[in-house]
Amino acid sequence: MKDPRILAMVLAGGEGSRLHPLTRERSKPSVPFGGRYRIVDFVLANLVNSKIFSIYVLVQYKSQSLIEHIRRSWVLSPILHEHFVTVVPPQMREGPEWFEGTSDAVYQNLRLIEHHVPDLVVVFGADHIYRMDIRQMIDFHLENQADVTVAALPVPLETASAFGVIDADKDGRVRGFLEKPAEPPAMPNDPTRAYASMGNYVFNAKALTAALIEANRLGEKDFGRHILPRLINSDRIYAYDFSTNRVPGVRDYEEQAYWRDVGTLDAYYAAHQDLLGREPRFNLFNPEWRIGSSNYQGPSPRIMEAQISNSVIGSGSLINGGKIRNSILRREVTVEEGVEIDDCIIMDYTTIRRGAHLRRVIVDRYNIIARDERIGFDPTIDVGRFTITESGIVVVPRAPARAVSATGAITRYM
Repeated sequence: MKDPRILAMVLAGGEGSRLHPLTRERSKPSVPFGGRYRIVDFVLANLVNSKIFSIYVLVQYKSQSLIEHIRRSWVLSPILHEHFVTVVPPQMREGPEWFEGTSDAVYQNLRLIEHHVPDLVVVFGADHIYRMDIRQMIDFHLENQADVTVAALPVPLETASAFGVIDADKDGRVRGFLEKPAEPPAMPNDPTRAYASMGNYVFNAKALTAALIEANRLGEKDFGRHILPRLINSDRIYAYDFSTNRVPGVRDYEEQAYWRDVGTLDAYYAAHQDLLGREPRFNLFNPEWRIGSSNYQGPSPRIMEAQISNSVIGSGSLINGGKIRNSILRREVTVEEGVEIDDCIIMDYTTIRRGAHLRRVIVDRYNIIARDERIGFDPTIDVGRFTITESGIVVVPRAPARAVSATGAITRYM
């Protein structure tokens, strides 16, 4: 198939209950990440950098923040009909039901696939932090004359039981799917690792349409649990080894096949630590594979006086003093004299008053941290006020609306 016509369906309806309280007022793909991004930006950047420009984003839970972000940040070409990033909420054309699973979300939007008449449909999740040249996966799909190709992440055999595992032969042909097996099968060429499904798929459009119609008849709702295991007997399904994917501009010191599921607060925090250091595991600055996000028009950060080491300071921030170490501060954060911030993530429009000390804390937007406040030092005090993770990270939830005007924040950014 030469130069196939490709349509992307991005599954961005995740509730993200394990990221609460960060998902109290927004969906998981809309959660901020790094100095200026949202989680959804990574899959969209991978698609656009891979020259896939026809993209539908299927949303569901608490979607307004995500809708506003995509509207502001992901306008492609209004002139070219096939270049678009369009948000699609549940249409409820056949009843009052919302999306009930990954395959059901795509089934409810079969009309969009029929309208575009693609050769291939790529179905990707919006919940992960990674870079991927999707064209390499598509090339693998075409070379093997596959009906379906599943992105597979090699993981240590001893941890594979936490994943949906793919059993494949030496050519990548899938023999079975196992959900969190007690004894996961090893990769065909590596007895120490197993293939974990990444939840990203390339489908031949005709095979996808037929599979979704049959799944609806059978009451099936999910690709990984229902459709793909059934298709093994009738279709050519292949596993694409993500560790072979090479993105231009990635430095030698980086983790070459970096992929993180940031579905828990501890995993979310750990992924931020991967952005820091002289040689970060995941360097967000890559001119050959840019990650798009908000077209924020605020000024550069101003630093009046401070001791800052191994940290990211976002646009519009004002640092009036203090010590900031191993931390990420997003846009329009104000830090006053005598503040100490260690190993923290401070989100947009937060003010940290004079003398406050924070250690291993995630602070959501619009907060005012009081003068001389101490967070992250005494769990017995913090647990009565905030969420504390298993590893001891303290999470300060987004401030209520009454705090927004006090900070002078721009409320259009959700």
